[in-house]
Amino acid sequence: MLNFFHRKKAPRIALALGSGGARGLAHIAAIEALDELGIVPSAIAGCSMGAVVGAGYAAGMSGKDIRAFATESLRKQGDFARRLIAMQWGSLRERWRTTRSLREVSLQLEATGVAEEFLPPELPKTFEELRIPLTVVATDYRERSEVIYRAGLLRQAVAGSMAIPGLLRPVEFEGRLLIDGGVVNPLPFDLLRKNADIVVAIDITRLRESPPGIPDPMQMLFTATDIMTHAIVTEKLKYSAPDILLRPNVSVFGALDFPRALPILKAAEPMKDELKRKLGAFLDA
Repeated sequence: MLNFFHRKKAPRIALALGSGGARGLAHIAAIEALDELGIVPSAIAGCSMGAVVGAGYAAGMSGKDIRAFATESLRKQGDFARRLIAMQWGSLRERWRTTRSLREVSLQLEATGVAEEFLPPELPKTFEELRIPLTVVATDYRERSEVIYRAGLLRQAVAGSMAIPGLLRPVEFEGRLLIDGGVVNPLPFDLLRKNADIVVAIDITRLRESPPGIPDPMQMLFTATDIMTHAIVTEKLKYSAPDILLRPNVSVFGALDFPRALPILKAAEPMKDELKRKLGAFLDA
């Protein structure tokens, strides 16, 4: 199989990374598999957490680099929680200072601040500085439509793509009010057809079983989001599909299970061999 990639004209392989909160850490395993094969994607498309991981990959980070950054950043649950609380308190103080109105003070986190926690500091400022072409999907709240970013300021686009409704404040960027791209396109493999001969997509929208009883409001919100994104991907696949679709076994994890980074990465590990095997079968056909 590896000999194929050393031929004079190798196929262009593009990678679509989907939304799913903490489950998006599973994308790292697929990137590591491509690294081990010596494959550099011709293009990457990402949504929400897929946009975060995709941005690091497009900037030149290896799968091992991204794994090390993620595990170090999320290593201690207490540290992670304290950083989120500090960001929330800073946001509340600033909104009270500027508005002096309790009605204007939101309990939502600032998406741009959270994005800074998840993105490596070495990340370029613009899409144009990336080593691999990147597409980031967000949702225009006012226009109720998909927004696609391939140029301009990178961090703002990624922050908008990951602005989970109810948890993160929408991002005001270039005259738009952006929320999570998963609302419209949680697995953007359809945006890569012109940039690739083979499209690989990582779907992390599979649903986990709900615990018995009536969920609390936050559980209800995230489960409803999971249902919505899974339904969108299911409908998309009825009409079009990527050449290779991978679904790592991470459905038991919740969208906010970032402190469980190591178990998520371990659960996604079998996907590495699956991707190598499917690429080999696809290319040998």
